[in-house]
Amino acid sequence: MHELSLATEVIELAQREVGKRGLTVIEEILIEVGDLSGVEADAFESALGLIVKGSILEGAEIKILRTPGKAKCSGCNTEFDLSQRMATCPGCGSFPSEIRGGQEFRVVSLLAG
Repeated sequence: MHELSLATEVIELAQREVGKRGLTVIEEILIEVGDLSGVEADAFESALGLIVKGSILEGAEIKILRTPGKAKCSGCNTEFDLSQRMATCPGCGSFPSEIRGGQEFRVVSLLAG
């Protein structure tokens, strides 16, 4: 379950940022998880919930922003939502040539006090 190691890394990143800023508390963290990122958002959120106790994120509001997959077809120029990488274009049936969103996994913001 790589979601547990990702949750650990997020906590470590938050700890480093707090140290750089000379702060002691994180009030809120926003994490973006794309549907095509290879990270199961629910499993990641559960893993984070399991290991947050005693960490810099204990007591923080943890927000998970899920972003849908987006693609553009080179055949007919249609832009469409993509739930899996191998989905075909609803306009012409081709495979998308360009994935334009949903691959993200990142900490978007930390609100520290």
